[in-house]
Amino acid sequence: MAGAGIGIQCVLSDPGIKEWFVSLGTLYVVATPIGNLDDISVRAQRTLREVALIAAEDTRHSLRLLQHFGIETPLAACHEHNEREQGGRFLARLLAGDDVALVSDAGTPLISDPGYHLVRQARAAGIAVVPVPGPCALIAGLSAAGLPSDRFIFEGFLPAKTVGRRSRLEALREEPRTLIFYEAPHRLLECLQDMAEVFGEERQAVLARELTKTFETIKGIPLGELRDWVAADSNQQRGECVLLLAGWEAPEAEGVDSESLRVLDLLLAELPVKRAAALAAEITGLRKNLLYQAALERKAE
Repeated sequence: MAGAGIGIQCVLSDPGIKEWFVSLGTLYVVATPIGNLDDISVRAQRTLREVALIAAEDTRHSLRLLQHFGIETPLAACHEHNEREQGGRFLARLLAGDDVALVSDAGTPLISDPGYHLVRQARAAGIAVVPVPGPCALIAGLSAAGLPSDRFIFEGFLPAKTVGRRSRLEALREEPRTLIFYEAPHRLLECLQDMAEVFGEERQAVLARELTKTFETIKGIPLGELRDWVAADSNQQRGECVLLLAGWEAPEAEGVDSESLRVLDLLLAELPVKRAAALAAEITGLRKNLLYQAALERKAE
C-alpha cells in the first residue's frame, strides 16, 4: 500500500468522488499505562471500546491490555517496520468513516514510538486527529526528578554505538536546559560512563527506572556516583530507564584580585607580557589566559 495516502488525497480532490464519503472517521492517539494498569483513563478505555479498529505497535502486547479491561475491539499491527506501507490500510478505514485508535506498547504514541507517519498522513488527508492524553515516562520522570522543569529537552534514545553516543553527548555539553534521555537497560552503564566523561562526574543526574511498577526507582546523585551505584547493583541495570541530567551552567566570571594584579605589575616591569602572565599564573594559581588579558589591558593603560 506504499503511496496509498497520496492516491487517496488525489481521489478526494475530485468533488464528484468526494460525495461518496458521507463522513470521515477520526484517528485517536491514545496513551496507555507505562506499568501500573490503574493509570489508564476512563476516556482512553471508552475510546478503545468505541473505535472500529486499534492500530497497535505490538498486537500481542496490546491484546493483553484489552483483555484486562474486557475490550474486544479488533487489532492491527502498526510498528516501525510496516508503518509507511500499512498507513494506507488505516487511512482507507478512516476515509470510509471508521474511527481508529493508535496505541503504542506503553505510554504516549509517537514519543520514541511509532505513529508519526500515520498521524502525518491522516492530517494531510483532512482526517481529524484527536489526542487522548495519559501516561508518558519522560514527563513522569521529570515530575519527580527535582531538576528544573520550566525548560527541558528530550533526546530520546542515544545512538547504540560508543562513537555515535559520545558525539551526540558532546553536542549537548553546554545545553542549559534539563536533559532527558531514554536508555536500554543493557546499555545503561556504558551510557552513564560516557556521560560522566563528557559532562563531568559532578553534573547532577537522576535515574528513573521502572516507573509506576513494583520496583520503581528514582535516584538522584552526581553522575560519577550514579555510574558507580549502577555498576555495583545489577538490579539497577534492568527494566525501562529514563535518565535526566541538570543543564549546563556557565561558570561564574573569574576575576583577578588586587594581590594578583600587584604580582602581575611587578613582573610586567621586568618581563614581556606573555612571560609575565605565565609566571603570574604559576605564582597565583589563576588561569594564564585571564592574566594575559589583564596584562594587555594594563599595558594599554
